[in-house]
Amino acid sequence: MLDELFPRVHARYRSLPVLGSHLDGFVAWLRSQGYPALPIRRRIRAARRFDARLRRRGVQDPRTLTANELLTYAPANSQEDIDLAAVVRSFMHYFGQCGVLALSPPTPTQGLIKAYQTHLERERGLAASTVYHHTATAGEFLTFVEYDRDSDRLDRLGLRDLEAFVQRLARRRSRTSLQHVAAHLRSFLRFLARRGHACATLAGQIDTPRVYRDERLPRALPWPTVLAFLNAIDRSTVVGRRDYAMFLLIATYGLRTSEVVALSLDDLEWRAQRIRVPRSKVGRPLILPLTKEVGAALVDYLQHGRPDLAHRQVFLRVRPPAGTLKPTAATEAFQNWTRRSGLPISFQGPHCLRHSLAMHLLRQGTPLKTIGDLLGHRSAESTCVYLRLHVDQLRDVALDLPIAAGMEDANAPH
Repeated sequence: MLDELFPRVHARYRSLPVLGSHLDGFVAWLRSQGYPALPIRRRIRAARRFDARLRRRGVQDPRTLTANELLTYAPANSQEDIDLAAVVRSFMHYFGQCGVLALSPPTPTQGLIKAYQTHLERERGLAASTVYHHTATAGEFLTFVEYDRDSDRLDRLGLRDLEAFVQRLARRRSRTSLQHVAAHLRSFLRFLARRGHACATLAGQIDTPRVYRDERLPRALPWPTVLAFLNAIDRSTVVGRRDYAMFLLIATYGLRTSEVVALSLDDLEWRAQRIRVPRSKVGRPLILPLTKEVGAALVDYLQHGRPDLAHRQVFLRVRPPAGTLKPTAATEAFQNWTRRSGLPISFQGPHCLRHSLAMHLLRQGTPLKTIGDLLGHRSAESTCVYLRLHVDQLRDVALDLPIAAGMEDANAPH
């Protein structure tokens, strides 16, 4: 590997006292992560400075360090030495994926969160995504009360601590989001009470923010705006081909962002001309016909944009490190193309395309039951919310007002 990158001086890098024996494997790993030759060369050159830092501190084998200890060898400000910071982070990920880094002892917060995660999975049987959100809130709360610094802090929890935590989150969360936070916090406090760490009545003292049913309208765009947004995506680039295929799937089938990024190559049944969409909320896959437009967009991306990697997911990262996409990446892509399109789109995420499709189908006369089945709604109430935006039908519902006797004479022509 090094011979190809540095035909003349590869022996110089292999002779590095600490890192030399790891460089060939490191280069192979960087290539597997989709890094081009130039960034790899820059990292290898910076490896000499990294090796010198390790030797100055008496480290003979970097695998004896923990991930956090390894990061201490990077500059405090990454802009001071970008290549050194990059090679340290890359080696941390490389050794971590190889499973050879020393394990750091878990912090009190990590140990408690692990126990809470086990409780949610085994005793309550929650889905993986729900467990993730519960443990994220619990971890943020433990950080807020500085549990790692004072392990007895939970025994002194009071209502003021809970109010201060919720008020802090309220600065960047909506009332709807705070409802979930309150539910997560109540669940965690009940778990702590079972372990003898908190008062049993504390969970019942958390008030939920008031959110009235149907107080917000669905975030739907006019259908011409949706079409203009899709046409504004530059499909001459690899990123554009990928993002166009993703957002076309959402606009055509009303998929959720999590469902789009979870699609695998096995879900595309080309011969049967259909797509199988796994839906965790419903518990069973949804079989959809593969339209010509969607099929053409997927073929264009798979043949001319998708990285040749071992991952089975359809949509992958374009920039290194290689890997699968997360829903947040799709949201960032939507915001990027929205800015570039110049269209009047005030919504921050691609979920508005899902609402837009529902309104488009409703205006075309599609039955509510069909729309609900397509969107994966469990009850008709979830679909009926779109009726509030169907202004034309709402006008038809209005009753004629009776005209008073005196008004007829007043309105008569003189």
